[in-house]
Amino acid sequence: MDKALQTMIDNMPVKTGKSLSEWKQILSNENFSKHTESLKFLKEKYGVTHGFANTIVTLAKDKTESVEDLVINQYKGKENLIPIYEKLLSVVKDLGADIIITPKKGSVSIIRKKQFTLIKPATKTRIDLGFKLKDKPITNRLGDSGPFGSMCTHRVKVSTVEEVDKELKGWIKEAYLAAK
Repeated sequence: MDKALQTMIDNMPVKTGKSLSEWKQILSNENFSKHTESLKFLKEKYGVTHGFANTIVTLAKDKTESVEDLVINQYKGKENLIPIYEKLLSVVKDLGADIIITPKKGSVSIIRKKQFTLIKPATKTRIDLGFKLKDKPITNRLGDSGPFGSMCTHRVKVSTVEEVDKELKGWIKEAYLAAK
């Protein structure tokens, strides 16, 4: 399990008042069909921050797959993209100790106090990297959010490890700094 995620789970009782298993039990008693409904419930009824709520909902949703399985399954048939994913994680982890990495079924959310980056294996040859960069102009490389919709403001298509360059790292850092 990712160290940041394990730390978050370990800190959950102190920060939220309940352990992950207690939160899972609470959610199992509800009948939410959408991720966002569960998030809203935890945030409004229990005052859970977005980062913790997102982690709780994600981990409570899939009772059969571990966090590691979620990532492994994203890259089945796309194993050539794993070096790019690992490079992106390395860049993200170097930003600060307050980062939470939350794998989901089809993507990995990168969260500070709120999500600032999203890593998604889009095709067999490309990872789409979504950003929250308010008021940042669209360029040839820093495109609109595309299929990410309102989850992100921008998207960069990454096909090689070499594309994780100074410019891309700058956008990741900018999104991180804005997510405080």
